[in-house]
Amino acid sequence: MKQQILVIGAGFGGVWSALSAARLLDMHDRNDVEITLLAPQAELRIRPRFYETDVHTMFAPLDALFDTVGVRFVKGTAEHLDELGRTVGYRDEHGGQGVLSYDRLVLAAGSQLSRPPVPGLDAYAFDVDEIESAARLEAHLKSLKDQPDSIARNTVVIAGGGFTGIETATEMPARLRAILGDDAAIRVIIVDRGPQIAAAMGDEIRPSIVEASDHLGIEWVLNATVAAVDANGVTLADGRHIESHTAIWTVGFRASKLTEQMTSVRDAQGRLHVDENLKVRGQQHIYAAGDVAYAATDDLGNFAAMSCQHAIALGRHAGNNVAAELLGVAPTPYRQPKYVTCLDLGAWGAVYTEGWDRQVKLIKHEAKELKSQINSIWIYPPAADRATALAAADPMIPVA
Repeated sequence: MKQQILVIGAGFGGVWSALSAARLLDMHDRNDVEITLLAPQAELRIRPRFYETDVHTMFAPLDALFDTVGVRFVKGTAEHLDELGRTVGYRDEHGGQGVLSYDRLVLAAGSQLSRPPVPGLDAYAFDVDEIESAARLEAHLKSLKDQPDSIARNTVVIAGGGFTGIETATEMPARLRAILGDDAAIRVIIVDRGPQIAAAMGDEIRPSIVEASDHLGIEWVLNATVAAVDANGVTLADGRHIESHTAIWTVGFRASKLTEQMTSVRDAQGRLHVDENLKVRGQQHIYAAGDVAYAATDDLGNFAAMSCQHAIALGRHAGNNVAAELLGVAPTPYRQPKYVTCLDLGAWGAVYTEGWDRQVKLIKHEAKELKSQINSIWIYPPAADRATALAAADPMIPVA
């Protein structure tokens, strides 16, 4: 009977885990280990692009890729982890129950937008966390042209001034003008709890964000939080009400709730503490990759962020190392000392930084060209060619 590697999740961490495990098995000419990937759909959803238009196209099919590298795909949603029994219970697309057994598991179930109990949030706020919710926002924006001209129609409020909030906000003026026309008195407002614009981003990158905000007419309401959302706008904690028919929530992310079923230590975002080989601490048979892994990137106290930049490298290492353990060969410890960001700032351009202190290296058009390459080429999976795909899964390939 073949040994079983089970990967949960078809995001960046899961896809690259499966490919990297297949690569190592191929290198050792082993066909006695089977790789199975369990996910709701055989597609890599390009989540970093969900703030853009045409969000329904932001995915890459995986069926042909999995077939060519020998990964078995099971369509379903993981619901229950049994550490001792080494099984995963799941629900298939028809609502039926199934169980998959494993010798080694890579948990790469990703993260979800946090939705705290803010009154009206679920009923009235939009988000760009999933294709479906981002498509709902897109349909709503297109429907604004059918509403009478008003302050509420023309105003978009984004809760949260982090990466997702800023990219969503700076793209919004062009999206609104394409729908409402150049003469519409549009307003895009970011509500953020920070004391200054992009306070959490650091002093290096802030001037570019400030300049882009001024250029695009983005307003910031600082030292503020959203206390409630209704059909006509948002109410802030200090009692102020902003008229708007479009409130977008971008505040906070948490690791998949599957991590809560495990006895292992988690961080404040629900991520599992892992060792240098990405094995979950306290577990013998489970590894973690992507947004569910709290992994040290270096020896300086930096840890992987919830980003595709880190998820791809985490996946390559987790898949390699889970296969290495079954094969009895040396693992490849995870290290990713180079950290970069490329923040899209709409029609102003973008800003590219290097290092955890975000030292600015490119701005405006040059950075925008780089962002375009990242979003349209670099973060997509390889073509369904066996040699190409396996070569791309090498954990020693640097990801910047």
